[in-house]
Amino acid sequence: MKQLSVINKYFWKYRWRFFLGMLFIVLSNYFRILSPQITGFVVDAVERMLPGYSPKANTHSYDPAVQWLVGFTRDLPFSRMLLANGLVLLATALLSGFFLFLTRQTIIVMSRHIEYDQKNEIYRHYQLLDLSFYKENRTGDLMNRIAEDVSRVRMYTGPALMYFINLAVTIGFSLYYMFTANAKLTLVVLAPLPLLALTIYYVNTVINRKSERIQRLLSELTTTAQESYSGIRVIKSFVQEKAQADYFEENSEAYRNSAIGLAKMEAIYFPSMSLMIGISTLLTILVGGIYAMQPDSGVTAGTLAEFVMYINILTFPVSAIGWTASMIQRAIVSQRRINEFLDMEPLIRQPVPAGRPVLHGNIDFDQVDFTYRHTGIRALKDFTLQIRKGEKVAILGRTGSGKTTLAQLLLRMYDPDSGGIRLEGVDIRSIDLHHLRQQVSYVPQDVFLFSDSIRNNIAFGLDKVDEAAVIGAAKAASIHQEIMGFPQQYETMIGERGVTLSGGQKQRISIARALLKNPDIIVFDDCLSAVDAKTEKQIIGNLDTFLNDKTAIIITHRIFSLFRFDKIIVLDEGRIAEMGTHAELVGNGGYYQYLYEHQQEEPDDASPGKG
Repeated sequence: MKQLSVINKYFWKYRWRFFLGMLFIVLSNYFRILSPQITGFVVDAVERMLPGYSPKANTHSYDPAVQWLVGFTRDLPFSRMLLANGLVLLATALLSGFFLFLTRQTIIVMSRHIEYDQKNEIYRHYQLLDLSFYKENRTGDLMNRIAEDVSRVRMYTGPALMYFINLAVTIGFSLYYMFTANAKLTLVVLAPLPLLALTIYYVNTVINRKSERIQRLLSELTTTAQESYSGIRVIKSFVQEKAQADYFEENSEAYRNSAIGLAKMEAIYFPSMSLMIGISTLLTILVGGIYAMQPDSGVTAGTLAEFVMYINILTFPVSAIGWTASMIQRAIVSQRRINEFLDMEPLIRQPVPAGRPVLHGNIDFDQVDFTYRHTGIRALKDFTLQIRKGEKVAILGRTGSGKTTLAQLLLRMYDPDSGGIRLEGVDIRSIDLHHLRQQVSYVPQDVFLFSDSIRNNIAFGLDKVDEAAVIGAAKAASIHQEIMGFPQQYETMIGERGVTLSGGQKQRISIARALLKNPDIIVFDDCLSAVDAKTEKQIIGNLDTFLNDKTAIIITHRIFSLFRFDKIIVLDEGRIAEMGTHAELVGNGGYYQYLYEHQQEEPDDASPGKG
């Protein structure tokens, strides 16, 4: 249960609902437990009216409320006594039902509030975790933990908790009044319960083990489905629909078999509960009947009826032991899975105290070394570079040379293993994270657009943006004319990850989003790979004007001969292999010259991708 202890803070937060719910459970069961005693008194009264009745010793001690009712109605005429007790039984049933309603309005509603808070807590924690976490964990599993696992924990904070308290109160009331009525008969009636407890223990042990496997299989199933939906174009283009369907069916079959196995195990429990309850009822009638025939036993027909009602009252709470225990066990498994992520500390932390310097665009990389933890790849090795305010720097290199790593380190998505990065002479690890990222615009290599309007995608990250600014950014990214050709123009809704747009359109909307922030530092990470040569020239021409007084880092696989770079950096295996201007590098016989000559051989209308 220690896994569930993290939820105690929510119980304290909603303590008034919790304590009121407990009070309503006690009141509901109290009025319900009066019915057997009132019924027993009426049966005894009826028995006394039968011919040949012989008085029996009866030392029954009723509840004070019933005792008052007995004293009030004992001397009434028989018909009026029956009517009065019948009305009291109806009143107790109504009161019990009313307080049961209030119980659900407090405890079940409390569980919904806890579910809401817990989902928000997990989501906020997800956002704090660094990129390494997302590279090491699958999206489907993340979604399953915030949805299915939280839902199972809610079953503990709501129904399971309510039934458990109800179980404890009902059994407590019933045992007290049963022992008060006749201790010997009570012991006989409850004799099957130890066997019941052993059955519950065994079944719950198996349920816990099976539940953990089912949650793991469900995460795999969710991940498979999510990846298939996201990669549907690849699946269709390689004609792998059947292979993916077979793979999903295989995972689904494993989940089904485990779920059926759990259902079979739970199916053993509920009939066993009914069997034990049935045996208790039979023992009540058999032994109670024998006692009732003995004048000095203290057991009357009313006592026998009272015990049968107690057994019926206990039927649901006792049979719900397994159900409640199963919900608790599943919640423990789910909360353990949730805690695995909640216990993870982000590698990138907000500095304390956090500085908020004005960033003009002076950047210093000082002997930076960085290795990706999840792969062990050393991306940068003793990298040193100075970029002054307003400079335009191109970074080229083969795939895997460390270009994108530089951009991610600058945004502090990762921290270097050694060395440092300074902005305006201030180490970025001492700068407020939000302030840093607000002052730097980044166009990622892997463009991501949201399922929203084009306008909102361009304005993403800014609270208030006027239409003119959005249009201006779109024009600078050479996407305005195409947007105006859409049916709803800037209000056109795009599909998930921008699936309804071409690669070039997505890249240019991403560029417009970055330009709209109008920062002093902007990083372009191979963001023109999917546009044709003509559009590329238009964008470069626009950027040349837009970036006039800004510091710009352009990461690319191509040489932009029309763009005036102050520095061109060629990376090779994480180190600077070449550095200089276009004129200096084009004649030194290195990788830059090779790339330039190869690019010059391409036709003028060559297109790296559809725009």
